[in-house]
Amino acid sequence: MVQDFKKLEIWKRSIKFAIDMYKLTANYPKCEMYNLISQIRRASTSISTNIAEGCGKRTKKDFIKFLYQALGSTKEIESLLYLSKELSYLNHLTYDVLLSELNQISKMLYRFIDVIG
Repeated sequence: MVQDFKKLEIWKRSIKFAIDMYKLTANYPKCEMYNLISQIRRASTSISTNIAEGCGKRTKKDFIKFLYQALGSTKEIESLLYLSKELSYLNHLTYDVLLSELNQISKMLYRFIDVIG
């Protein structure tokens, strides 16, 4: 499989997204530290880490399994961002921008799975 995940555009983009999530959640209320903040951060880092881990697997089937796990994390983040918007932790514009980027990452993952599979 792919040996150097750091060369993958989808990995680079998902790392940037995770960094954006860390910066965003730094402004959340402290009462959310062990709930919403932690969950968003874990889910956002899960995208890039699953891509990286999948690159180290020996078979296409195993690699694709990790890419699907990364996709699952995109859906988890989508739900968490919606909740954040509803709780007024982020405004509609920020939500729309983040959701757009998340959708692009999801599309890239689907295309990558199609290419590998």
